[in-house]
Amino acid sequence: MAEAIYDAMGAVLTRWTMGAAAAPAASPWRAELGAEPAEAELRLLALTGQFLGVAVTADPPVGLRTLPDVPGLALPTVPEALRPLVRRILAATKATELLPFLAARGWTAHPADWMPAPNDEDIPDVYAPWRDWVAAAAAGSARRRVEDGLTAENWDDYWPAARKAALTELRRRDPGAARALLAVKLANEGADVRLRLVGLLAVGLSDADIPYLEDITATDRAPKVKALGESLLARLGRGPAAGAEAAELAGFFPVQVKGLLRRSRVIQFETLKTPAQRVRRTALFEVVDIAAFARALKISPEELIAAWTWDVDRQADAALVALVARTGTDALVTRAADAVSQCDAVGLQNLAALAPRLTAGQRSALAAKVLHASSCSFDMAKAIAGAMARLDDPLAAPAGAALLEALGHGDAGPADQVAELYGLGLVASRMGARRALERLNGAGLLQGDPRLDMLRLNAALDDNGARE
Repeated sequence: MAEAIYDAMGAVLTRWTMGAAAAPAASPWRAELGAEPAEAELRLLALTGQFLGVAVTADPPVGLRTLPDVPGLALPTVPEALRPLVRRILAATKATELLPFLAARGWTAHPADWMPAPNDEDIPDVYAPWRDWVAAAAAGSARRRVEDGLTAENWDDYWPAARKAALTELRRRDPGAARALLAVKLANEGADVRLRLVGLLAVGLSDADIPYLEDITATDRAPKVKALGESLLARLGRGPAAGAEAAELAGFFPVQVKGLLRRSRVIQFETLKTPAQRVRRTALFEVVDIAAFARALKISPEELIAAWTWDVDRQADAALVALVARTGTDALVTRAADAVSQCDAVGLQNLAALAPRLTAGQRSALAAKVLHASSCSFDMAKAIAGAMARLDDPLAAPAGAALLEALGHGDAGPADQVAELYGLGLVASRMGARRALERLNGAGLLQGDPRLDMLRLNAALDDNGARE
């Protein structure tokens, strides 16, 4: 009987596809369908639905296998009602901006909306179990479960992402224990892994790390790991003595004294006559450290920052900021950020290079400062503050007035100011986002305008406390 029904189903489905009556073709069910044509079609529809649902099953694709459950994370997923907003924002922007925002509020994305790749290094550590789950699934390996804290004995039981997250947490809690663990296990890892793990020493960097860093710079096999060790030593004031490169770089920036009474130092910029000189100057910035450069100028690094003439040579400004971010002490980074915060709108972009070296509080305060005191945009404030900003009234800043004016222009299009509205949504506090939505709606933007997605998510998401 089943075979006869199978044979008839092809003709039945073909007739329905063409809009014709199919009951005459379903001979195996002739008695059940009855004589009345309309009733027969309805009965045929019910019978075929049951037959296909019960007797027909799809063959699984070749290679289909059952994966272990997706591991739970330390933070809850966003409320169900907000998932559509999260999906739209993830589709339109960088996950590396939204995910830190969610984590800072105490939430994570739903695994059906977003999953990381194994090499997603720039996402919050809270997603480390998912990164390892994806890596294990791709490798066809069973996920190892480690209940104890990271030790030299269970080092290999950790998958890479979870190990890095555990080591970061250990470094924050007990810097010496993390350093001792690295000293035992680092040599067995590949160069890229060593580079990432040595970079964790930037967390809680102190003079106690100097002997170990000196050992890395003397013995590690990879030049990039050596270079990272040297930059960390330079942050601790242990950079190399001023060499020929630092002296050559100093030749591009003669120090002069000005003022009759309050004689102060000012760094002049030598006029570059050929492109080759500019290339050489850039190359020198990349091989010296800030302390050596200052020594070659016969001033301190702090005096160098104070004497620098900003907004004259953009390339030199950017190179100096990168040099400070790479080799400057924490105090010098703070001093440089303060100096750069007084630059014009173009010069403010250099703050993004210094931001990763600042604390969350410093970044948020710096973003608020430049927003209210200069022509800083919300997009730039986002780059400075990252996910930790919680500005209560960002639209009161000049950037807010400029945004409202731009949106109020008669020729403003529906796709204008996307980056500014998104940046505003990221840097505002929850209360600030609600206030901004009210003002923007009052200015004529529709409640459902997709440009307001980030502000709506911010306004609706509970703040469960900051987490880095």
